[in-house]
Amino acid sequence: MIDVLVIGSGPAGYTAAIYAARAGRSVKVIAGMRQGGQLTITSFIENYPGFTDPISGPVLMDQMKRQAEKMGVETVSDVIESVDFSKRPFVCVGESGTSYESKTVVIATGADAKWLGVPGEKKYLGAGVSACAVCDGFFFRNKAVAVVGGGNAAVEEAIYLTNFAKSVVLIHRRDKLRAEKIMQKRLFENPKIETIWNAKVVDILGDGNKVSELALADTKNGEESKRAIDGVFVAIGHQPATSVFKGQLELDENGYIVTKDTSSRTSIDGVFAAGDVCNSRYQQAIVSAGQGCVAAIDADRFLSEN
Repeated sequence: MIDVLVIGSGPAGYTAAIYAARAGRSVKVIAGMRQGGQLTITSFIENYPGFTDPISGPVLMDQMKRQAEKMGVETVSDVIESVDFSKRPFVCVGESGTSYESKTVVIATGADAKWLGVPGEKKYLGAGVSACAVCDGFFFRNKAVAVVGGGNAAVEEAIYLTNFAKSVVLIHRRDKLRAEKIMQKRLFENPKIETIWNAKVVDILGDGNKVSELALADTKNGEESKRAIDGVFVAIGHQPATSVFKGQLELDENGYIVTKDTSSRTSIDGVFAAGDVCNSRYQQAIVSAGQGCVAAIDADRFLSEN
């Protein structure tokens, strides 16, 4: 019987594990499909407090894992395929066939960026292709970059990138944006930003080491063109990893776990959520880590009261 079962091994998951272990609780982390979460595909991180020099995502997550394990946390390489939150102890079953029983559960499965699915995208991920302007915008100082998308996230990314980039082009497959009007006004008034309407990216090209241009196709007539570019930011949304929790927990219209007030408490007492899985707006490693801390404190208090 485990006091705290943490599902997910990103900043939220490992921070929750560290805090719960420090509270004297038995803790097990189920790593999931990608141990370390999204940071394992982030080349360099410059905005995580405590590191004067850039640190790679995989190294940062390895340090979090080592810190947790030093405190007695066990990490298991497994993926949770089904859960039963109808009664306590909770039961979570992995694809290995193993059943994990626990008094509380912290869900930190995160959210994955939606990708274009075009040639070159995976090849140049971290070498000119990104899904986070806040994370990687600094590396494109005085460069020409593109943002793909038409919602609030895409417009925000484009405006943010003007702080670093020489020029920004927003590429949208339709002839109007979905973003809020006030955001559109800021976008159109920014002299650094150009908008390409009715266009989709069909290929991301480069020299083998980094991105050099985009292949575009007109969504109305199919006419193809190319655009020289140093980097491309995909901003077409995120998909929370919550499919296994449908029917067990309250989710919002976009599939994110609903938490109560400013806590990590979900619709089931004893089940908590932290990080991108319940936060569609502030998807940053430091925010996820802070929410992981909150979840651990909430779980410890729940155990003390019950």
